[in-house]
Amino acid sequence: MNTTIRLTTTALCLGSSLLLGACSTTTTPNLNASFGKALREARANQTLNPRASENKDLVLGIDGQAGVAAQGRYQDSFRSPPQTFEVNSIGGGITGN
Repeated sequence: MNTTIRLTTTALCLGSSLLLGACSTTTTPNLNASFGKALREARANQTLNPRASENKDLVLGIDGQAGVAAQGRYQDSFRSPPQTFEVNSIGGGITGN
């Protein structure tokens, strides 16, 4: 009886190790090599000028006074957001909040 249990245990251990060994093979080298490729391509496609930080020329088209005013309006938009509207598509009317 002892021999039967020992043989069964050995067979189960051997079978389990074979099954685990089959699962441990790495079958994704091609997937790992291109991991993140879509993200890198999307980021590159959305970048207008990748070397923009090297350009030390002044920005033209807006003076300091207009820039300060635009920044102030931007900051104020968070303190008091503009009024929103609800559109009722069934009746066709617009109501304000």
